[in-house]
Amino acid sequence: MILSNPIILIQTKDAQVTSMIEIKQSKLSKGEFNRGVFATCDIPKGVIFHEAPVLPYPEEEHKHIEQTALADYVFEFGVNHSAVLLGYGSLFNHSYEPNASYDLNFDQLTVDFYAYTDIKAGDEILINYNGEEDCMDPLWFMEDAAKSE
Repeated sequence: MILSNPIILIQTKDAQVTSMIEIKQSKLSKGEFNRGVFATCDIPKGVIFHEAPVLPYPEEEHKHIEQTALADYVFEFGVNHSAVLLGYGSLFNHSYEPNASYDLNFDQLTVDFYAYTDIKAGDEILINYNGEEDCMDPLWFMEDAAKSE
């Protein structure tokens, strides 16, 4: 259940408008860029903090995306479609104990990220790449790493 309207900006005491999230260096990421998404303020459980616009494309076109750096940054988006996420949508790191989750919003063509637990200012915001918060299935990049060892 979502507790608030999709709010991406908040107003602080000094009347500045600021985003609820920012990109910073992550200690969890071992990728080329070592970045993640962090909370700039406390985000209560259930609050939507980011609506990432998507560029959906038919699944038969995915073979072309797999040949690019975008391959690890796309989401399944409904039946027979995938999508490139804009905004911060593709920059959340993975955890099997996520503090955030997401819903596919087909009407608005967005992926809506919300707090799965209370998130404190400064915390890295993490999602389970499997799509379900409690799914412990191995991920494609973990399987690839195991094969190369």
